[in-house]
Parts: sequence; C-alpha cells; structure tokens
Amino acid sequence: MTIQSPQQILVIKLSALGDFVLSIASFQAIRAHHRAAEITLLTTVPYRAMAEASGCFDRVWIDRRPAWWQLGGWLALKRQMTGGGFERVYDLQRSDRSGGYFRMLANPKPEWVGTVAGASHRYVMPGGPARHICDREADQLALAGVPRPGLPDLSFLTADLAPLDLPPHYALLVPGGSAHRPGKRWPAERYAALARHLLDRGMTPLLLGAEAERAEIAAIARVAPGARDLCGRTSLEALAALGRGAGLAVGNDTGPMHLIAASGAPSLVLYSHDSDPAKIAPRGARVETLRREVLAELSLEDVIAALPAGT
Repeated sequence: MTIQSPQQILVIKLSALGDFVLSIASFQAIRAHHRAAEITLLTTVPYRAMAEASGCFDRVWIDRRPAWWQLGGWLALKRQMTGGGFERVYDLQRSDRSGGYFRMLANPKPEWVGTVAGASHRYVMPGGPARHICDREADQLALAGVPRPGLPDLSFLTADLAPLDLPPHYALLVPGGSAHRPGKRWPAERYAALARHLLDRGMTPLLLGAEAERAEIAAIARVAPGARDLCGRTSLEALAALGRGAGLAVGNDTGPMHLIAASGAPSLVLYSHDSDPAKIAPRGARVETLRREVLAELSLEDVIAALPAGT
C-alpha cells in the first residue's frame, strides 16, 4: 500500500560531484513536495557541507561505503537505516550498492523509489535514444508523485571572495579532469590560447583546479600573462559564487563545471568519446556543449565559435 504522506524519508545520493550537483534540483523538489516530513540524506563526506547548507534535509548521514567483506560495517548501516523508521526511500544513486541496501533490509521494507528489483516504485529506463540523467530522475520521482524538478537553485552556496581580489570582468577556465581519463581533457596549450583570446577581449581568465592540475595550470599562466592562477584556492562554495559573477566559463567534463554552470555562468563544456553530453551535460540557465571524438582535434576556432551567445 502506498503511503500518501510519509513523515520519515531517506534520500540516497553518494557521489560523484557532477552527479550530486545534477541531483540538487531533485532534492529541492522532494523537499517542496514533503514540506512536513523529516528528510534524511545518506551521502559521503565530500558532500556533507553542501547538503547541510541546502536546507533540503533535517539530517545528513555519512555512508562509509563498507566493502563486501566488512560485515561489521554492513550491520552498522543496516541498524542505522532500520532505526530511522523510514517510510519511503528515494534512491537517487541507482547503483548496485544502493540496491544492496534495499535487499539487506528486513521485511516489511519501506516504500522504495528506485531501480532495484522489488522496489514499490520501480523505475525501469525505457529503451531508445540516450536520455539525460535529470530526465530519468524526473521520471523516477514522478512514480511517487513528486512534480518535475526545475533548474537547481544554488543560492545557498556562498563564499567570501574578497581574498581573491577579483577583476571586474572575468572568465572561468577549468582545464582539469579525472586523472585516470586523460581523454576528457582539452590540451593545456589550447586553454592557453583561449586565455590569450579572452585577455584580448578585456576579460581576465581565472584558472581553476585542484592540486592534481597544478602543473598544467601553471603552464597556462606562464604563456598567458594576465591570466590568474587560482589552483587550490577555491572551495565548492567559492566555485558557485564565482560562477554567479562570471561572464563566461569553459571547461572539460568535470565536476566543478557542473557546479559553475548550475550557478548561472554562461558555460561551454567540452566532451570527447569518453562521455556523452546527451546523458550527463551540466544543467543551468545558459549551457552549451561541444564534442569531438578526440579533444586534441578540437581547435581554438571551434571553441570560440561555440561560445554561448552574448559572451
């Protein structure tokens, strides 16, 4: 029997950054639909602060993601989930792991809105053309009566940008990406050429990345005097705040670009054969994508021609 107004709800979303950002609109739709409920999020450490700041959740639990052989970890997680008294679970992770959480719960199980066999509200993705993760998630939520999410509202993510001494007109360049998938990176020398182009137009490029990108960001800054190296100086909150003030953002298919695009920056995201924008492009008010099988074949002229209109 379907519970019309569940009062104890669990939402599961574990990782990764881009996927988490894409689910923020779903978090907000769930919160709006269940205003009187107590909603708990099960997530991982990197997303705790963002989840707590969102206002969507009454509690945030951390999943330590026990390995299959760590029986104590699984038992502890089972006790925690059982003790929560959840009447409904929205499984936005939709993975083998989160499906395992459903299977480990004793009967009677809570209502489960997800893809695992046996779920009370089971979403089965239809065949045919590739569908974006947000569209699939909207269809999943609709099974439980949650209205279709709109664009995410990231106004809850704030940061003091004064220490960065920002120029009045700036663009964000995100040349990094997953270290184990180098094919997702447009060559650093092309980013340097783009930085010089932006400088000629009176826009200061801000080079963003983590420690793993320090060498290539430093190399871009050396050959594009006037670009600002902000490697390692921007939190997730700062990325969102920077995105709200940016005149343009260009980057590879990587988590920070999802955050920047969702914050409202006019964005161009570059894709190779390693990923499909039809499935996982960032969502935001002004987002364009450009794809080549091999990003090294993507020219500066191609990127300039594809920049969002008006930037």
